[in-house]
Amino acid sequence: MDILTEALASMRTGHPASVRTNGRAPWGLRLPPVAGAGFHVVLYGTCWLIPLDEGSSHLKPIPLNPGDVVFLRDGRGHILADHPSTPAEEPKDQHFEGGSPIGSVTLGGDGPETSLLCGNYHLDQGRPHPLVRQLPEVIHLATRHGRHPELSAAVQLLGNELENPRIGSDGIVPTLIDSLLLYILRAWLDDQPPAAAQGWAAALGDSAVAPALSAMHDDPSAQWTVESLAERAGLSRAAFARRFAALVGEPPMAYLTRWRMTTAARLLRESDAPLTTVAARTGYGSEFAFAKAFKREYGLAPGGYRRQARAA
Repeated sequence: MDILTEALASMRTGHPASVRTNGRAPWGLRLPPVAGAGFHVVLYGTCWLIPLDEGSSHLKPIPLNPGDVVFLRDGRGHILADHPSTPAEEPKDQHFEGGSPIGSVTLGGDGPETSLLCGNYHLDQGRPHPLVRQLPEVIHLATRHGRHPELSAAVQLLGNELENPRIGSDGIVPTLIDSLLLYILRAWLDDQPPAAAQGWAAALGDSAVAPALSAMHDDPSAQWTVESLAERAGLSRAAFARRFAALVGEPPMAYLTRWRMTTAARLLRESDAPLTTVAARTGYGSEFAFAKAFKREYGLAPGGYRRQARAA
């Protein structure tokens, strides 16, 4: 089981929203917070990303170059500008122009031009997977000079499709943008030195914890115990429990319950499976036991959660 893919899929609540932003110096665009996670890809030109002070004053302005990718974990508000000193304006309707495969925003003067792909991924921030919660607030990845070749290839493909739309671009561009999130997080994980990696960055490569996580993700309905997971990891019960909690941030059984409930919520949102089926697929022997556990976790009975999700 690909844990990264599963973790992100469990949080997704819709398709990414995106727009192309074209600015000619002097230009500055103030972007409000969004629900989910934001991203920017510099197609050509240079600019700055200036985080707004939202309780995280340690974040400094970031210079961006062609091919750079920025991921904003919590969709925090920020400014894009040709220079940190350029005044920024809110996006207005007159800036936006519809188009295919995506619309565009154009602003600024008559100086050097910068073009970006900007957007956000609709992720449930109310219940983020701990893998995502442990990410830095802002991830900045450079793809020039041979760094992150897979991410660089995705950026180049996106740039080509946006610069020269052809037959099929309306289907290709959304798919590439959707895949970009996995390329971004894979590149960040690859950047973490094995000796210094912590939390989930270390857990996904740990010889004992990674197999246990894969087992829980592969079959959340199995009656896992700390003993059976420790046996798969080749450790004693106590040693495995300590190692798991230190890297994942919670005990094995707490994470198993979290993943079962996350899987159940996804099944309720995305399928018409009866509650008995959802209960069985998440390790509960009865619909009553499942409903009790689900309500304790989400504050709603499974049926109410499904109706609310469908209405939204």
